Amino acid sequence: MSTVAERAETADGYRARRTLPLRVELARQFKRRRTLVMGAILAVLPFVLVLAFAIGGEPGGRNGRITLMDTATASGANFAAVNLFVSAGFLLVIPVALFCGDTVASEASWSSLRYLLAAPVPRARLLWSKLVVGLGMSLAAMVLLPVVALAVGTAAYGWGPLEIPTGGALAPGTAAQRLAVVVAYLFVSQLVTAGLAFWLSTRTDAPLGAVGGAVGLTIVGNVLDAVTALGHWRDFLPAHWQFAWADAVQPSPEWSGMIQGSAVSLTYALVLFALAFRGFARKDVVS
Repeated sequence: MSTVAERAETADGYRARRTLPLRVELARQFKRRRTLVMGAILAVLPFVLVLAFAIGGEPGGRNGRITLMDTATASGANFAAVNLFVSAGFLLVIPVALFCGDTVASEASWSSLRYLLAAPVPRARLLWSKLVVGLGMSLAAMVLLPVVALAVGTAAYGWGPLEIPTGGALAPGTAAQRLAVVVAYLFVSQLVTAGLAFWLSTRTDAPLGAVGGAVGLTIVGNVLDAVTALGHWRDFLPAHWQFAWADAVQPSPEWSGMIQGSAVSLTYALVLFALAFRGFARKDVVS
């Protein structure tokens, strides 16, 4: 006896690729409160840093050493780079884990997942739509922060070259291009977190479990990277390459670190995405 989904797939006019369009999924996810709250947090961070510098004074070098943080008020480009520096290790992990980890598990927690599949939306199509939208919103979050920071920093400190702590400067146009490269690399490096969150989202009905699990394991990776006794084994940890983007904001950029970091991140991410699709295809969805 054929199932409802099988009968629907043979109905006149049915096209699997037309089910759950990306624009519909994007509109559903964009209107959710957690999306608006996350966007507000990222947009407010540059204002918080400007206020902190106004209250505490401009940063200065310590023990004769000048870091990227010490150049934060040199120009809008420097301020944007500092915002990325302070948020890359943890803050930018949260929207990626949230958008990719909450997407399927939330449907299960609302008991609406089975109704989507009964519509019928093919399982692979459902996961693909949710993954593309989750990654798209994650990228939008990563772009939002430096764009707002660049605008706020330019208004507060002026438009000028990106001053490099080790000496030299990048012209504003070149600096903007390098910052775009930094954002692209940060997105690729966070694909591991996205893959982990998405896989967990297909395994649990608790959105907080998927999001928290992805964030927690990312933190564990950072802790392991700090264990120098691991030696070259740390090269296989995505966290080991999370700040390789600093090589892009040098007078002569060095790409080897970012290439290795991208390769590690993509490898882990592809495996995790494959596990998510394989597991969900065989899962007995009852919620």
